[in-house]
Amino acid sequence: MAVDRIILGIDPGTQVMGYGLIADKGKKLELIALDVFKFSYKDPQALRLKRIFSSVLALIDRYHPDELAIEAPFYGKNVQSMLKLGRAQGVAMAAGLYRDIPIFEYSPRRIKQSITGNGNSSKEQVAGMLLNLLKLETLPKMLDATDAVAVAVCHYYQREPAQSGKNYSGWKNFLDQNPGRLSK
Repeated sequence: MAVDRIILGIDPGTQVMGYGLIADKGKKLELIALDVFKFSYKDPQALRLKRIFSSVLALIDRYHPDELAIEAPFYGKNVQSMLKLGRAQGVAMAAGLYRDIPIFEYSPRRIKQSITGNGNSSKEQVAGMLLNLLKLETLPKMLDATDAVAVAVCHYYQREPAQSGKNYSGWKNFLDQNPGRLSK
């Protein structure tokens, strides 16, 4: 079966950055890779940002994704953490733009909603759904990797209805229109 597109998903971070690549084969998804990059907190911020850029560029050059989907930073209690996360996201996006790859950004809530049907799901719930959806045998040790795959899968789901002319108002509506997509 031919690959329609390859989607690179990124869960940005300055100490741990998750990445996942999926192949869109029309009505079927296939996992290509998932893992994390770890960056030392002892390194200066600018050096970590350079390493994020280089790491994302290396992924792009190795796998040649057609699109990059990335999780948007969310506002928490610590403004400094959000600022650092935003920088990591920006540098990862810059690497994609450097290779002329379209960038798509999704909020954490939207990602969780598209994977589990609940925007307040835990990382473990998202990982469990991906385990079933992508027929994975085991989960990675760091859930940042499955978070990144979730971003890519979210992008796949967001784009598919627009291309097929379908519109889904929730999981029940999606399953009603796609009875063969649910495995037993």
